Amino acid sequence: MGWKVIQDHHLEKEFLFKDFQEALAFTNKIGALAEKEGHHPDLLLSYGKVTIQLWTHKIDGLSENDFIFAAQCEHVKQKICIHSSCNNSLSSA
Repeated sequence: MGWKVIQDHHLEKEFLFKDFQEALAFTNKIGALAEKEGHHPDLLLSYGKVTIQLWTHKIDGLSENDFIFAAQCEHVKQKICIHSSCNNSLSSA
């Protein structure tokens, strides 16, 4: 999947896109998912790139929900790429 566990504290991944608009659309979809799930990641949006950091704030570390949300982020990325020619070469941050 390309997710990294950072300092046994959080998950992190960088998602690449063809442009800012596509990265913003992904960010908005992740934001809507976060609201629905009540699980709010840190999101860093830049041109053609979105970095996501996940951890459970209540326990200040990783929980099963973080891994579930990471998988949901992958699903959102796949759905966006089906409808466009987004950059499918993902790199981890």
